[in-house]
Amino acid sequence: MAGNLTRDEARERARILDVSSYDVELDLSQSDQTFQSTTTVRFDCSEPGATTFIELVAPTVHTITLNGGELDPAKVFDGERITLPGLQAHNELRVLADAAYMRTGEGLHRFVDPVDGGTYLYTQFETADAHRMYACFDQPDLKARFELQVFAPADFVVVSNSAPDVAGIPVEGTAGEDPRTRWHFPPTPPVSTYITALIAGPYHVVRDEHDGIPLGVFCRASLAEHLDAEAILEVTKQGFDFYHRVFGLRYPFDKYDQLFVPEFNAGAMENAGAVTFLEDYVFRSRVTDARYERRAETILHEMAHMWFGDLVTMRWWDDLWLNESFATYASVHSQAAATKWTDAWTTFANIEKAWALRQDQLPSTHPIAADIPDMQAVEVNFDGITYAKGASVLKQLVAYVGVDAFFAGVREYFKEHAWGNTELGDLLRQLEHASGRELTTWSREWLETAGVNTMRPDFEVDASGCFTRFAVLQEAAPEHPTLRSHRLAIGLYDRTDEGIVRRERVELDVTGERTEVPDLVGTAQPDLVLVNDDDLTFTKIRLDERSMRTVVDGVGEIRESLPRALCFSAAWDMTRDAEMAARDYVQLVVSGIGHMSDVSVTQMLLRQAVSALYNYAAPEWRDTGFSLLAGRLRDLLTTAEPGSDLQLAYAHGFADAAADNEHLSLLQGLLDGAITVDGLEIDTDLRWSLLRRLVARGKAGEKEIAAELDLDPTATGERQAAGCRAAIPTPEAKAQAWDRIRLATEMANTEFRATLGGLTEPAHRELYRPYVDSYFALLGEAWQNWTGEFAQSFAEIAYPGHLVEEETLRRTDAYIEAENPPPALRRLLIEGRAGVERALRAQGADRAAGQR
Repeated sequence: MAGNLTRDEARERARILDVSSYDVELDLSQSDQTFQSTTTVRFDCSEPGATTFIELVAPTVHTITLNGGELDPAKVFDGERITLPGLQAHNELRVLADAAYMRTGEGLHRFVDPVDGGTYLYTQFETADAHRMYACFDQPDLKARFELQVFAPADFVVVSNSAPDVAGIPVEGTAGEDPRTRWHFPPTPPVSTYITALIAGPYHVVRDEHDGIPLGVFCRASLAEHLDAEAILEVTKQGFDFYHRVFGLRYPFDKYDQLFVPEFNAGAMENAGAVTFLEDYVFRSRVTDARYERRAETILHEMAHMWFGDLVTMRWWDDLWLNESFATYASVHSQAAATKWTDAWTTFANIEKAWALRQDQLPSTHPIAADIPDMQAVEVNFDGITYAKGASVLKQLVAYVGVDAFFAGVREYFKEHAWGNTELGDLLRQLEHASGRELTTWSREWLETAGVNTMRPDFEVDASGCFTRFAVLQEAAPEHPTLRSHRLAIGLYDRTDEGIVRRERVELDVTGERTEVPDLVGTAQPDLVLVNDDDLTFTKIRLDERSMRTVVDGVGEIRESLPRALCFSAAWDMTRDAEMAARDYVQLVVSGIGHMSDVSVTQMLLRQAVSALYNYAAPEWRDTGFSLLAGRLRDLLTTAEPGSDLQLAYAHGFADAAADNEHLSLLQGLLDGAITVDGLEIDTDLRWSLLRRLVARGKAGEKEIAAELDLDPTATGERQAAGCRAAIPTPEAKAQAWDRIRLATEMANTEFRATLGGLTEPAHRELYRPYVDSYFALLGEAWQNWTGEFAQSFAEIAYPGHLVEEETLRRTDAYIEAENPPPALRRLLIEGRAGVERALRAQGADRAAGQR
């Protein structure tokens, strides 16, 4: 992972420098490998005579001119940094270089569409990759105005942070016609380098306007027929109306473009005025409403960043959590309040909070307000703590100070710090002023400690079935013993002719190990006691014996989506903690899945059931479990409402679970058309899903993969084919996949990850075993020499986590002891190791349950 700016270096540079502007000129017509980059940066230095550095990654640097004097690139440029000696009070630096296009999804990424040959470019600069396109002081608190001029091929549409004032003007050549066009983008307001952007190519665009804001929605030309721009723009407009109302400040940039780009590494990126999105959000096949809901959340998340992140920016990456947590909280809040997805908090509980709980129980867990000493640390910190736990805690903070006071404080925060950089204390101060509440204790308790608490009901009942005492017990893990203050609700639910419904709700503050609940004394015991009803606090919950029986017997009868989701969440967490056998969890899903009406929850439960079978079930019961789950989904698939979202969810779930010959034959029949299900269209993406399972189970191979790729000769098809080829269950296929992975720099990022996924297919444990030593042998070299995205993907995906055995633990420990890897790599390894440890405990509990 080349390049690693430290926090201390950034602080020192920010102490002495004040950057005013960047003028960047790019020529994108040179070659398919490099582009010419000319940067002129103007900055002041408070200590004339000092020496500093500016970042640049480029294969060739032609000239470096500082304050009119030439610097020798051979002496001052080390491949990543340019040393700048003898600074003056006012400085001008000019750097002329040939920078390189990337295929890793970092810097300026270049993609050629296999459908029509079109070339597409886009930038991805978070956390610190702007210096792969132009020379810059690449840290968030050295904001500057950014002006861009681009020379591009004539068929290119070029997009940046500002609206162009010169757009696609032909360049007059001195020796005949010049095939280029010129684009000029006027200076932005002061922004951080990581949110500057360039997107270029023959993009298809749909334009609109809302409340005076020019809007654009872009995708590749070959995807234009699938772009549902109207639906995207509807959510966009709803988001702007909501944020204008609650933030009290208009959108701060001059236009708002949303660009769906190929081979993107993340869900989206909040470039100021030019948000880039994962291209998979342009749905070329039918998807369930859960995917539309997820896309809407992502749209609203990135839009919130325009204020919280782009207008007001963290000083350093220690406050990355606040940047991302706020955007996550705001997106779900706006989604529930301003769009058709009014149950967005249920989805949040099922997806974001589940992610946060999983992350918070790893040995690498950290306080929400994390210590980020360098860039390698932040790159592995885009995790469930930073996004989901932080958002959960912000939701709790809103309940504590009041929603009106919260947004009143946020509005004052924006006004005070517009176009500046801040730290956590700047926001807390405004929230304290708006609410009148002291937040130092809250911050110390929730933001500066790690780990998650567990809540259990503790009660006794008399002969008539009424509570004679009731308390909530709070526990903490020994390694993170903090007991926190929680505001939570206790719900009492009864079985009725109309389903399982809430009879009573008590809200209270829970502190310490035991909190008595006198309001429930004398109340009849319900069928279900739900601690943390309405999901007010961030905690794990446990169900008493009677409540667990109610959930197992009738979870689908719970009328409301959120309590139903919380019950499933409790059962899943108990399974991961080896308190519930994996086979019992699978049985719970099998019995309850047909009663679910929420497709988002349905899809999540099916993913968790498959994960439980691969990781937590005793190996000797695994095939039985897959047969049980697949059999239930087969029945649901054929009886579901034709053409419904649930039918589609059952189809994908069945493809993931099919393992025995009967079920695989049904998959084959669906794929080749011999078997049909009323209302179910076997479209492109579903075909790949069916084929992938058949390949992984040895029922299809290279011939079938090639035939499918002929039907889908697109970038997505190529990615799917790469994953399928690596998932062929033969030693030869695995060897070919490994050889390609070793030569990672020859692949694009999406193909690399797909190949890794196929190589490490969880059903192929024994086929992957020969590569464990190879993984550890390559790991150090990859971490040192590959880009951050490739190195981290390899470290995580190729880790032998599906080899659930003591030898995997021993091998990991031996590597860490012998190699003393960098902290960020060590973290990824101990996270993988922790997953194996957890799986060993869970498999032991499941085996014991089978012997009872």
